[in-house]
Amino acid sequence: MPENILIAIAWPYANAEIHVGNITGSHLPGDIVARYHRLKGNNVLMVSGTDSHGTPVTLAADKEGKPVEEVYKKYHNGFLELFKGWGITYDLFTTTHTENHFKVSQSIFLALQKNGFMFKQTSKQWYSPSAKRFLPDRYVEGTCYICGFDGARSDQCDNCGNVLEPEKLINPRSREGGALELRDTEHFYLDLSKLEPDVKKFLKERADHLRDTVLGESLGKIEAEGLKPRPITRDLDWGIPVPVEGWEGKCLYVWFEAVIGYLSAPIEWSQLSRREEAWREWWVNPNARQFHFIGKDNIFFHTSLWPAQLMGAGVAFGQIYSEEEYSLTLPFDVPANQFMNLEGKKISGSRNWAVWGRDALTRYDPDALRYYLTVNMPENKDSDWDWAEFVARNNNELVATWGNLANRVLAFCYKHWDGHVPDVDENTLRPADLDLLAVISNGFNTVGAEFEAVRLRSALGEALKLATAVNVYLDVNAPWSAVKTDKDEAAKTIYTALKAIDSLKILFAPVLPFTSQRLHEFFGYTTPLFGEHYTETVGDSLGDHTVLRYRPASDPAVIEAWKPSDLKPGKKLNQPGPLFKKLETSVIDEERAKLGKQ
Repeated sequence: MPENILIAIAWPYANAEIHVGNITGSHLPGDIVARYHRLKGNNVLMVSGTDSHGTPVTLAADKEGKPVEEVYKKYHNGFLELFKGWGITYDLFTTTHTENHFKVSQSIFLALQKNGFMFKQTSKQWYSPSAKRFLPDRYVEGTCYICGFDGARSDQCDNCGNVLEPEKLINPRSREGGALELRDTEHFYLDLSKLEPDVKKFLKERADHLRDTVLGESLGKIEAEGLKPRPITRDLDWGIPVPVEGWEGKCLYVWFEAVIGYLSAPIEWSQLSRREEAWREWWVNPNARQFHFIGKDNIFFHTSLWPAQLMGAGVAFGQIYSEEEYSLTLPFDVPANQFMNLEGKKISGSRNWAVWGRDALTRYDPDALRYYLTVNMPENKDSDWDWAEFVARNNNELVATWGNLANRVLAFCYKHWDGHVPDVDENTLRPADLDLLAVISNGFNTVGAEFEAVRLRSALGEALKLATAVNVYLDVNAPWSAVKTDKDEAAKTIYTALKAIDSLKILFAPVLPFTSQRLHEFFGYTTPLFGEHYTETVGDSLGDHTVLRYRPASDPAVIEAWKPSDLKPGKKLNQPGPLFKKLETSVIDEERAKLGKQ
């Protein structure tokens, strides 16, 4: 039976371009797993969107001197272009600034309130007399009173990771300039302490497949410090209004409402697909598996606070949202990645010490970039983008081991067998031929197991080992010379190699979708491996917004392709060509020279 797989990926803030660290941190691993499960024949829904609210977005608008909505849409549209270019196959990439997301987020808020998991409390917040308003957290910076870091926000220190009390910040200063005053303000707090036992139970139940780094940052932190109440409203004029009378001028805190996008996006996808209740297949289905792909800086929010929100809302959410009673599915796995650095230094957008996603596509093919980010993915520890390694991996592995294998076998076959697969009697295949095909066939188990466990570096490594095995087989059987003396024997070797390559194409496809599709077409297949991207503009009471959507390759959408090749003797081939480009070593110095230049 096909499984229901939800791939929910971190929502990027609409305040900066996306770089390779962001891509390998969440978007690419999510896409790889989604593509694998689609090939397996599972019902996959992959969602994300632009985080349009919060102070990072308003700060960007202030810096550019433009309306917030204009700025968020500019970055949002850039994200859509990037994901299409990189082949990140979102069934829906939307935004938090939609009527649907407002309604779902407010329903979660009201459900938590109904179930007694919220309370109101007065706290201190920095106020700007000149601006006549309370300043959001990121508008006030100072020195952390815990670790001494100069540049801490008034609510949190990004250096030590601790939540801060605004009044204790040392040498506080407004990013807008002007004097500051501490004033009382009232907010709603989520009483996480009441939900702590349920969250700990949830994490322990998933301890067998959560990464050690994830468990340490979630269960370990809770056991050491406990879950403490957190404010879920803020004095802001850009965001989702608090759905309580008398609370005008306050919005839901972005940390609270952005994660709700993992629920609101499937609901929006259902509405756009004219299958109003389809979202329940992933969200009201205890057998569905949800994967949340994020970076390590967001682990605690996704493994502890988000499950707490879902459990605290309980059946009250359904009662409020749709006048029904149902419980929502909890995340199955949160395969958070660590950080990717660049040439030995931390990636910094402000210093232009970054490889920008859209810019990289102007010089390199997407599969070359996807390959390097996967083989170098920071799954359990920080990794480093190194331009010399990028060129070496591309030339020595992607081109030499896999690309040349596929191209030389197909080109040789196309030339010597008149554009057809050799017409071999499969009953005459030799032991060495059968052994190779058995090894490749087993790859669907070994490589598949790594994809299932979200060990993507290992999955790619196993696929590359199988490509190497085919190269060794060809070296031993040497069809290039055998064709001159015994074409029948050469035909068996080429037929075997073609079947192996046809299978390898599928094993590589989650990571290398563009070239796998080209290879698929060289073999003469007409049904695409994957569907296609398209954009759609939709409107609601908040205005128009453009979304990225995914159209399946066929109807019905679920077709099982994760299986060994069934290539038939005599099949017509199409004219083959190279899959990858060899890179000149000169690009190393050229790319390094661009780093840090404004």
